[in-house]
Amino acid sequence: MKPRWPSIAALAVALAAGTALITGSIGGSSAPIAPTRTSALSAWPDAARGEMAAGLDDGPLFSPSMFLDTATAIGTAPAPNGAETRLLVRSPAGMRELRRVSLADNPQFEAFTATDDQLFWAESTAASPAVRLWTAPRAGGAARLLTRDTGSAVFYGTQYDLVVAEGRLRWTAAAGSTATQIRSIPVGGGSVSVRTEPGQWSQSAWPWLVDDGSTSGEPRLRNLATNRDVAVANSGLAQLTCNPSWCRAMIMGEETPAAIELVRPDGSDRRRIAGGAAQAAVTDVAILDRFEILAEPGPASDVTGASGLVVYDLATGRTVDIAPNVDGAFARGGLLWWSTTGDYEEITWHTLDLRTV
Repeated sequence: MKPRWPSIAALAVALAAGTALITGSIGGSSAPIAPTRTSALSAWPDAARGEMAAGLDDGPLFSPSMFLDTATAIGTAPAPNGAETRLLVRSPAGMRELRRVSLADNPQFEAFTATDDQLFWAESTAASPAVRLWTAPRAGGAARLLTRDTGSAVFYGTQYDLVVAEGRLRWTAAAGSTATQIRSIPVGGGSVSVRTEPGQWSQSAWPWLVDDGSTSGEPRLRNLATNRDVAVANSGLAQLTCNPSWCRAMIMGEETPAAIELVRPDGSDRRRIAGGAAQAAVTDVAILDRFEILAEPGPASDVTGASGLVVYDLATGRTVDIAPNVDGAFARGGLLWWSTTGDYEEITWHTLDLRTV
């Protein structure tokens, strides 16, 4: 599934719009952050950018699931006959069809990832609900089934739902309510290996797993290479989402969110980055260990459903305005993309390669 754009109701319940960037600290816990703010063009004039109209030449609208670069995306679109869904790779060179499945089967394509050579994704249908993993050569060629042996695969809408590391494609599967399977298969195909870890875990940057504490009550990280657990410092006053480098801490007030902070898992290097009017715009924390993607409501957000898109840059302490009136935002592999609706309800996808800033 895709990470959802935060609801405007959730965004607007706390501080008034315009107070998203604040200084000072909660209980003296945070170092003050200078109230610097700038536009993306000013902050990153040489960053790679792109635009892609949602409408295809053959009529239907294209919905990107993952951008491979600022001009190339893998995503879905209905067939012109309206009876099928297509999985496509779309680039300036043209459109390449990977899969075509009847809409009557309610096909679901999710959990995309890529290497320099291959594309990977998960696929299921109403008729065959078990998840199947597929692959295709990135440069061209037919898609092929990699495995049906996926267990009770679990995806969380993060860029780590599928991870390629050490020549293997990896994912998690539920093993009852008390354990998690870490499953993997060689990227070229073969037998699936299964490793069972007590607890409920999701994948992060290899070789780490993350437990957000929602079930265990104890946020923690586990290194699969060393079999070592790392406890995540938590005062109990924040909702934490972590990767091995940073945690996003949603600081709660008496009834509503009061602020967003970034902090190291051990509790050090705490940064207050936004007030309660802001919300995380994507599921993953601190993209490239540097960029936190945020949404801010505007005066008409409760009517239009659009919010401002901003990025907090940990390297500079600046909040960078990306775009106003954004309909939705996503990030994967260092690429950020978002949609806007212009005149005549025309949807445009915009991309920013954060690896090039």
